[in-house]
Amino acid sequence: MLGSHTSGIGQKRFKAINPATLGELDTEFIEARPEEIDRAVTMASEAFDAFRERSYIDRASFLEAIADEIMETGDSLIERCTEETALPEARLTGERMRTVNQLKLFASVLREGTWLDARIDTAIPDRQPAPRPDIRQMQVALGPIGIFGASNFPLAFSVAGGDTTSALAAGCPVIVKAHPLHPGTSELVARAIIQAIKKSDMPDGIFSMIHGASKEVGMALVNHPELRAIGFTGSFKGGKAIFDAANARNVPIPVFAEMGSVNPVFILPNAMKERGESIAQGMLQSFTLGTGQFCTNPGLTISNASKDTDGFIKKIGELASDSAPGTMLSGEIKSNFMDWVWRLNSHDGVDQLASGEDTLEGNKVKAKLFNTTGEVFMKNPDLAEEVFGPSTTMVSTSGRQEMINMAKKMDGHLTATIHGNEQDMEEYRDLIRVLELKVGRLIFNGYPTGVEVCHSMVHGGPFPATTASQSTSVGTAAIKRFSRPICYQDFTQTTLPDALKDENPLGIWRMINGKMTRDPV
Repeated sequence: MLGSHTSGIGQKRFKAINPATLGELDTEFIEARPEEIDRAVTMASEAFDAFRERSYIDRASFLEAIADEIMETGDSLIERCTEETALPEARLTGERMRTVNQLKLFASVLREGTWLDARIDTAIPDRQPAPRPDIRQMQVALGPIGIFGASNFPLAFSVAGGDTTSALAAGCPVIVKAHPLHPGTSELVARAIIQAIKKSDMPDGIFSMIHGASKEVGMALVNHPELRAIGFTGSFKGGKAIFDAANARNVPIPVFAEMGSVNPVFILPNAMKERGESIAQGMLQSFTLGTGQFCTNPGLTISNASKDTDGFIKKIGELASDSAPGTMLSGEIKSNFMDWVWRLNSHDGVDQLASGEDTLEGNKVKAKLFNTTGEVFMKNPDLAEEVFGPSTTMVSTSGRQEMINMAKKMDGHLTATIHGNEQDMEEYRDLIRVLELKVGRLIFNGYPTGVEVCHSMVHGGPFPATTASQSTSVGTAAIKRFSRPICYQDFTQTTLPDALKDENPLGIWRMINGKMTRDPV
């Protein structure tokens, strides 16, 4: 889908597979050829100036129109998505609403205007020893953006997901590489966006979508000279390959890749003693949610060795063994999960506590629970790798210091969770200080699955969780990924953007000479 036009000159074709039945779905999709990818990016580049000149109010209305068109797809979108992902209808209905609400939230951001970060330092012509010029700063759009849809969120992190929404809000045209596990779902959402473009009288070319099951399609997009940034949600292997390619270009471009993490959960002594059983139930629900196919899945649970911890481990093992199997998104994802289970079972000092059948039909798997000690964990760095599936590894440490040492040794993650009471939090204050340097979101007495879309959310973290720890892929701050600051020095009022003019025609909050105000200069 190249702007409002469809194209299908490629020879490579593929079909979606229902993960539950393993049967091919009817519709055939065509992999984009290099010339089609070039056309999509060229159209985006040509449409960029006209799009970024449209008012923020117009862009806000456009995002709302996309939301309306997605809802207009009705049952057909949910039905197709269920067939392609085997995710429950209720989950997908909720995810569609999250996608729609996210579009509306960014529309409100555009109308409010603070994201522009407008700053004005007025001239001081008689300052000594040298005059100060008039200096004004704001955010401007980067240009055409390439977006890679995620496998596990076919709506909220896909064609009209957070990356696309924040890029369009910033004034950037978008070229989406649809995920091959849900191409029909992607097609329906792409048509909704195109319809919104027409109804909003937006420039043709500000949105295109390409299909492809091969790596070559994605890399052709990354390497196009007119592309200005990449948004990616997926595996570490895929994100790192895109990051390396983008940095090897003649003109490197930023890659905002969210690549998953282990999301450690620390259960402190008093919390374990007072409510270990309820935490066990919450943990099971968290690491089996969506068959464990969440980037915020809690894959590591750490507590001090004690009788209370022994009871906790026994309880969560029983719960995991009794839990129902779930369907994974593809045969490859199931195979990778079972390979990891085999690797964990081959480790000395690691015990599998919850097993269940490993030969379930199709793409079904049972929850897995493993147990080890802090000593074994510290000697085997691979135990800290992400497991994309319904699994968590329990680590019993010798005490407070070993727990903190484990935290210090960890790489970057999206989240870390601490369960404790006031006394625990005081005694383990230095654990909090360590984890602040390791993650993008710290959770107290909760669970990492479930990412609220709001102004203050951070869905990011230090490498290898992401390639840009200063950014977030969820929440309104995500718009800053696809903009950059520009400074205007000694410009006349007629040539300044509205956001920086003395009279403040947009009525937005600005920093003037170091103070926030909506008043004119």
